[in-house]
Amino acid sequence: MKPEEIQNAVEAIYNKAVEYRRALHRSPEIGMECKETQKFICNVLEEHGIEYRALEVSGVIASIIGTAGKSEKCVMLRADHDALRVEEKTGLDYQSEIPGRMHACGHDLHTAMLLCAAIILQENASAFAGEVRLLFQPGEEISEGALYMIENGALDGVDIGLGIHADPLLPSGTISARSGADWAGVDRYHINISGVQAHGATPHKGKDPVVCACALVNALQTIVSRRIDPLQPVVVTVGQIHAGSAYNIIPETAFLEGTCRSFSQEVQKSLPGIFEEIASNVAAAYGCKAEVVFDNTAGPLVNDNSAFGLFCESAQKVLTRAEITSREPEMIGEDFAEYAERVPCIFAHLGCDGGAPLHSPYVNFKEEAMKTGIALEVQFTLDALK
Repeated sequence: MKPEEIQNAVEAIYNKAVEYRRALHRSPEIGMECKETQKFICNVLEEHGIEYRALEVSGVIASIIGTAGKSEKCVMLRADHDALRVEEKTGLDYQSEIPGRMHACGHDLHTAMLLCAAIILQENASAFAGEVRLLFQPGEEISEGALYMIENGALDGVDIGLGIHADPLLPSGTISARSGADWAGVDRYHINISGVQAHGATPHKGKDPVVCACALVNALQTIVSRRIDPLQPVVVTVGQIHAGSAYNIIPETAFLEGTCRSFSQEVQKSLPGIFEEIASNVAAAYGCKAEVVFDNTAGPLVNDNSAFGLFCESAQKVLTRAEITSREPEMIGEDFAEYAERVPCIFAHLGCDGGAPLHSPYVNFKEEAMKTGIALEVQFTLDALK
């Protein structure tokens, strides 16, 4: 297919993309429990004769085989389809019909785009040789979906992969991407502090975990300023601190929870040990004990240089505006990193003029941007298979 043929095919299928997107937007599902979304995806694939495998939880792995010859090459395209626990405030005619849930991260667009790209590729299977692997993934927001898909064979035989994410702060019709580290590795930590309960009027008879927790919040900030190479970006955030149930009682325990973000696998691996050292020593200084639990939810998302170069070539063929724009790394996490750690991948960002940031209850992704996304998925697939 020539770029102009791809553009014509995208124009022809655009209304269907809008229909799919709005249906998904009305009925958002959370985490790994996306069974209705899975049924919707399977129905569309079946309608268009695309072979698929519905996974036990709620993922879908589909495949399109080109008929232009024999080839062992395999290109992976991925879309996530889980939503967020956000109360939508857009006022759209098709806004979420489920209270407290919203597609505020654009996953409804991702899924609609991939479905339409799949239909175009299926209808033009005679234009290429090789396999197109289509991944419809749940659980991105909780960083469980990608590993689940991989465990179920999503990457078997894959040579190169593409993921596209909606960016509501970029103009529609544009795309941005970079080679190397793009989005950060994500860790979640929990620290339980144990002290000795006492009357608030006799603090000397207890061991105060509240004072210890306050000191620990400050001490954790030295990880960035004193324990990590200043040329390696790191974020340490304390998101929760809880203790006590009465104004006049020194409690027995305190609890801290937060997140760390980093772009280096080496730095990410060093953080649990540093946390353990700081927490245990600070706690000991206050006569308390600290237990640290570290959960690595996603590694750094690192784009392959050759995949990035190929993507740029494909983008130049179908973009309706100026050339692809570069971007600075962000501390946002994405479990697409699991795919990129195993095969050469590129993760790109699609401008959607949303008027508000990702995860906002007011974000309103412009549907016209899907034309660019669909065209990019088709063009990249054809170029990669060549």
